[in-house]
Amino acid sequence: MTIATAAGLASACTADQQSIAALERALGSNPSATRALEDWCAARGLAENPVIVARRIKGEAAEPAGLRERLGVDAGAALGYRHVQLVCGDRVLSEAHNWYVRDRLTADMNTALDTGDTPFGKIVGPLGFSRETLDSRKGGEPGCPPGVVLSQIALLRLADGRPLALVTECYTRAAIER
Repeated sequence: MTIATAAGLASACTADQQSIAALERALGSNPSATRALEDWCAARGLAENPVIVARRIKGEAAEPAGLRERLGVDAGAALGYRHVQLVCGDRVLSEAHNWYVRDRLTADMNTALDTGDTPFGKIVGPLGFSRETLDSRKGGEPGCPPGVVLSQIALLRLADGRPLALVTECYTRAAIER
């Protein structure tokens, strides 16, 4: 490897690290990852129409250890689960696993989550939820696809403090590339 090649690789790594750190800050500045990603997509010019759409991924996932305790519900409570890709234009910016307490949403919200492609954050936004990041790391959490550059686990809470949802978010390289 030449010195120029090594310098180019080091520069690309630094740029990636800076972009990942900027993405992490953007996500931390908004209770809705969807809203943060829309702002991110628009600011970076990643799509002509910077609107986030949730592409559903079929299938179920095992409940993470301690899920019901974190959500403050017992074994009989009805939980919803959504596995989606959050897409802006033709870019998959993230893949997310979302477990939520169905009884803490309106019937219309549950129907929209069950049947549509609107992201969770947009649907439940009227509830005025907050976001508590439990873990944020470079690379993927268990359940993330290969090639993830940043992953986060977050607890979403209603305005009264009750837990609403636990999400695992897996941010792709497409989110940081221009």
